[in-house]
Parts: sequence; C-alpha cells; structure tokens
Amino acid sequence: MPKPVDDTDVLIVGAGPVGLLLAGDLAGAGVRVTVVEQRSTPTTESRASTLHARTMDVLTERGVLDRLGELPDGGPGHFGGLRLDLTEADPGHRFSGQWKCPQVRLEKVLADRARAAGAVLRRGHRVTAVTARTDEVLVETVTANGERHQHRGGYLVGCDGERSTVRALAGFELTGAEATREMLRADVAGIDIPARRFERLPNGLAVSSRWPDGSTRVMVHVYGAQPRAVGGEPEFTEIADAWQQVTGERIGNGIPLWRNAFDDNSQQVTRYRRGRVLLAGDAAHRQMPVGGQALNLGLQDAADLSGRLIAAVTGRAGETELDGYHRTRHAVGARTLTNIRAQTLLLLGGPEVEPARQLFAELLSLGDVRSHLARMISGLPGPGDPAPAPPDSEETPMSLTNKTALVTGSSRGIGAATARGLAAKGALVAVHYVDNEAAARETVEAIENDGGRAFSVRAELGTTGGVHELFLGLEQGLKERTGQTTLDILVNNAGVTTPAGVAPEDVTPEDFDRLFAVNVRAPFFIVQRALGLLPEGGRIINISSGLTRFASPDQVAYSMTKGAVEQITLHFARHLAPRGITVNSVAPGITNNGSAVFDIPEAVEQMAQFSAFKRVGEAVDVADVVTFLATDEARWITGAFIDATGGTLLG
Repeated sequence: MPKPVDDTDVLIVGAGPVGLLLAGDLAGAGVRVTVVEQRSTPTTESRASTLHARTMDVLTERGVLDRLGELPDGGPGHFGGLRLDLTEADPGHRFSGQWKCPQVRLEKVLADRARAAGAVLRRGHRVTAVTARTDEVLVETVTANGERHQHRGGYLVGCDGERSTVRALAGFELTGAEATREMLRADVAGIDIPARRFERLPNGLAVSSRWPDGSTRVMVHVYGAQPRAVGGEPEFTEIADAWQQVTGERIGNGIPLWRNAFDDNSQQVTRYRRGRVLLAGDAAHRQMPVGGQALNLGLQDAADLSGRLIAAVTGRAGETELDGYHRTRHAVGARTLTNIRAQTLLLLGGPEVEPARQLFAELLSLGDVRSHLARMISGLPGPGDPAPAPPDSEETPMSLTNKTALVTGSSRGIGAATARGLAAKGALVAVHYVDNEAAARETVEAIENDGGRAFSVRAELGTTGGVHELFLGLEQGLKERTGQTTLDILVNNAGVTTPAGVAPEDVTPEDFDRLFAVNVRAPFFIVQRALGLLPEGGRIINISSGLTRFASPDQVAYSMTKGAVEQITLHFARHLAPRGITVNSVAPGITNNGSAVFDIPEAVEQMAQFSAFKRVGEAVDVADVVTFLATDEARWITGAFIDATGGTLLG
C-alpha cells in the first residue's frame, strides 16, 4: 500500500514557475500546500526568459520583483517576426515593453518564496494515480527508488506542463489543432555567428542571439519540417544540420548546453476545473512559445486562481468563485492561442505566406493596430476592455461573460430578442437563420452596436443534412473567434406553425411531416449533436408553447410538436444531470413576432384579453426568461416547464 505522507489543503503537481507562484500565494495566506515534482533537482534549462507588462505587475504585487532585482529591458517585441514595439501597449505603464529573466532564476526565487511561506516541496515524486472524491483528492506517486506514496488534498492543481499527467489521469478533455510544424533550438557555447532576428531565408527561418555568458541561442525551422515523436529531443547534429541548411553557417563545432524542439500544437482543455481538480499553465493549454506568451499566460493563470482557492479553502467564497476561474482564464487562453496561431503561420509558413506578411507589415504602420496587438501580447486591457477583477471579487449577477451560445431561428422575433439578451450578458452568440440573411445581419449588427459579439450561421432545418450544415458553420465561427468549439448555451427556438384558420381536418400529410421535421426532429438531433460541445454546467433551453396546455383546435398538429419538445426536455434533463447540464422548456403565449396582424389595433386588443395582464407579450418578455435560465443563477432548475404566457394558462 502507498505510504501516506501528506494531508493538506491544496496539492500542486509541478514545481515550474506556475506551480511555485501559486504555492507561494497560497502558503502566504495560511493555506496548507504541498508541491509534488517529478524532477529530483531544479531545472537548469531556461526555456523561457521574457516577461510582459501584466506579469511584471503580478510579480510586483507579490514582492517577487524585489527579490529578482533589476531586470534588463527585453527590447522591442514582434508579431509573427514583424517588429512590434510593446511599449505601445500603454506608454504610461510602469513596465511598458518586455523584460528578460531566465526561467532558472525565476524558479529559484519563486521556490524560495514558497518555502519561506510554509509550502512543502517534494521532489522526485512521479504521479501515477489521481482519485477525485466529493470532499478530497488523492494522488499516488512513486519515487526513483520505487517507493510509493499517497498525498491527500482538499484540492488538486495540475501545473505539470504540456504533457500533464494530472490532465490525463483526471479526465480533462483537450481540443484544438494538432501540430504540423516544428522548430529546433539550442544554447551553444564556442560559436561566433551573426545575430539574426526572425530572418526568413529561402529554405527556412533562423533566429540567433548572444546570452550574457557568451553562449548563443539558435532557433531554426526548415520549411515544411514535421514534428517529431512525443518525448523525442533532437540531437545537436540535427540542429546543426538544419542551421547549415537554412543559413549556410556551420555550428557543429560548438558545445551544446541545452537543446530542445517545439511545435505549433494549439490545444486547450474544454474546462479548467473538474470538481476539486484544476489546471493552470501549459497543463490547461498547449501552444507554440511565441514571444514568451506561454510563460506569461501560465503565471497569470496562477495569479487568478490563487485568490479564488484561498477564498474557497477559508470559506470566504464557494463553488461559483472557483467556476469563475474557468470562465475568466479559458477565454484569455483561447484568445492567446488564436494570436499565437496567426503568428506561427506568419513565422513558419513558406513562400505562400509572403502576401499575408506584406499585408500585416502595412497594417503595423497604423498606430491603432500596433497598440491593439501590443496590448494583446502584454496582457493589458484596452481602452474599452474591463480591467482584470481581483481574484476574490464578486462576479456580476447573471453574467454570461466568456460563454458561447447558439439560438436557432434568431433573425427575428423571440429568437432575435433572445440572442440580444444573451449577448448583453456577455455571451458570444451564433445567430441562426434559414433564408433571411438581411434580418440575421441586422440582429448581429444590433448586438455589436450594443457592445456585444455575434456571428450568423445559415442552415435549413428539417431537411436532410440541415443539422450537419448548422454545426459546420457554428464550429467554424466559434473556432475563429475563441480558438475552440465549446458551446455553453443552446436555445432551440426555430419552428414553423400551422397557418391560421386551418381546421384539423384540412391538415395535409405534407403539412404534418413538415411540422414534425422542423419542430421535433431538428431540435432532437441538434441536442444530440451539441452533446459533444457542451461543457459541464451547460444550458439547453427549448422553446415550447402555451398551446400544449390550452386548447386551440386549428393548432392541434403544431401543439403536438411542442408536446414532443417538452418530452425532449424531460428526458434529456435526467440524462444530462450528471454533467451539471440543465434542460428546460419555455412556453410563450401570444407574442408579438412582427407579423402584420400585430399592426391591427382591434386584433391586438382581442388577443390581449387572453393574458392575465391584458396585453400582448413582447419578444423581450420571453427572451428575459430564456436568458435567466442560461445563467448560473438558474443552475438548480432542470426538466421544468416554464410558463411564459403572461398568465394565459391561469384560466
């Protein structure tokens, strides 16, 4: 049996900069913390050395910068190898620009800080098992001499890098683009070659710079070079051969101090938290280390998470606060991965990317473009962006910030009002339409004019391939804007009705089949297709009708379809409850959908008499109900029939 060695509040796996910063924060606040690290000794490799403005703020707030001492200016930055002065992010910021600090030095300072605060650091422990329970997490490790140990913590945070063992053992889902290109790098002593700043040559890309100790860092990519097998490190001869192939220079006579290969993998976990297990840094997102963004992104993950964990452990905040870590950092990570992918294409693409590079070079002559990209890389908010909230601050009630949503049939009526309502709460909304592209564009423009985010998706539901067409457009739109395809909120609103005045005996088989194809078949398979995109805590809202509870003979076939929708709700609510996904039905009554009948005062007055409030419902009346069900505040409601008829069903 494994030997019990720890009983602590928080276990951290990984003693890199991310894990050590987190450990120091937690221990400094009186939280018991143990860091488990596979390496027996600290790393001697300085893979990363660039710190950006937001990270410098984080280190200053914690007194770490004082311990590091004065850091040298890192000079201008770049975007995809094109010169970009990062001081343009915010010329007035005290750490405007970028700064150099070898990873070895940063890790030592962070480790000393964590130990001084009371954190326990256990080196030489390789994680072999993770067991997450409702009130604790158990981690089993094995040492180099074969001793097995068990560590217990209230929470577990995986900070163990891009090949994270915690991520794999705890069942996190990783999505995104697999690597297609590779770059080799090494620190080499005893060579004298010219400095090269992202020099694109006929056969590839070359970068070289001299370290203060006289050694030279070289980075080289031969156009089209494919990634090597997982875990494989390049031989120095391979790096030297590639360097000669690209530059014509010989460096094989040098002494390799460190060598490494990295690729353009671009992946992110769908959730940063699974119960009592959380991920930070490269364990949560894998990306090419362009411009030092990977290190900075990870340190900022830790800074955001530490306050939330302290609040959870000390009882000052609950589960919503920890969920806020995912909502905040997942969106930041997705945005960063997107800009890194764009830079990778500009850097490592062959001659075919030259037109894009020329266009970017022209755009970088514009001050607004330079400042926007510099802020993005530096981690600083723009003029219209909210400032980073303190880790333990309360979130805005009913916020949907960093959520994504699909509303079918949202070019007009209740669907359009719902799309605007969700966007107003912070969600990125996919506006679905069938044939009225202009109306969908108006909905998107209205959302954007209100400061929200949206894009349109066309698909004809009820036809063969309609749902597939919908999700192709949805996933493409989400990936372009967020870097992944997570869908947090699904609203099944699209539907067709029986024409007014059609008696039950006049409904044709074609009418009947069309009603069920659009109103039942499509929602069922939309939910089915969405299951792979919905994360824990997702929301599904199906639009039903008050006619399932109120007799109107000329709508019998339509009412049957809405009754089926309510069955979809009922059974999927039970099926998806273990994942924390809620499924509910909202039943509107007579609602102004913009059709001509609502322009006739006499007709409106007659219809208003059905409501207890003696008025016709407006689309926003129903949309507000749907929006509420999409928020975290509605997490305890599932499988419900929500009467949104304005009291029509009261009799």
